[in-house]
Amino acid sequence: MSSGLAIVGYGKMGRLIEQLAPEYGFDVRAKLTRENSLHEPGTSRESLRSVEAAVEFTTPDAAPGNLRLLASLGINTVCGTTGWFEHLPAAHEAVLSAGTALVYSANFSLGVNVFLQTVRRAATFFAKYPEYEAWGWEIHHSAKKDAPSGTLKKLAEEIRAAGYDRTLTLTANRAGAHPGTHEIGFDSVADTITLRHTARSREGFARGALWAARWMSGKKGVFEFKEILGEVR
Repeated sequence: MSSGLAIVGYGKMGRLIEQLAPEYGFDVRAKLTRENSLHEPGTSRESLRSVEAAVEFTTPDAAPGNLRLLASLGINTVCGTTGWFEHLPAAHEAVLSAGTALVYSANFSLGVNVFLQTVRRAATFFAKYPEYEAWGWEIHHSAKKDAPSGTLKKLAEEIRAAGYDRTLTLTANRAGAHPGTHEIGFDSVADTITLRHTARSREGFARGALWAARWMSGKKGVFEFKEILGEVR
């Protein structure tokens, strides 16, 4: 029997999630947009009565309120919105108080999460050699609101956590319909080492979010996607 799924933010990602949802045992029973807002009483709330999980891909200003409201309604949520993580403590408190689950990430691509681990591993070596300086760059479609991306910021966090404490320059571009490329480089007089992840489409992000939505059935608490990476199928 299919589980009820709500899509909060019915843009390109939301439509792709709707298309793929049956493969993961979900039946989409609510599609919420700015016009059909989660915060409007009436039909939107009624449609959520048969929902066990929500996938939230909206905007940095909308995500914190959406997560708190979904928790109060007893709905487990996967959040793929970036640029809101300074509000994570409030969302964490709301989820724990409601006894629900939240899985969040700067990026739900399985490949990107392996890339994060690869970059951190490389940074542990280059941290020991002062002749190498580091840089990061990314490009996304022109509709993406935050720049640098949440993923590039996360890559920088991983580099710092690995002990690299020298200059780390981050740059971003926005153009066209590009689904996303992230690049990390380590450069010296002798050579350059470049690590790059390029998304071919949004499908990897959508599948990761649906994996996480299926995984969190029966779970309670707040989880970052990378923490459960080995458990999702």
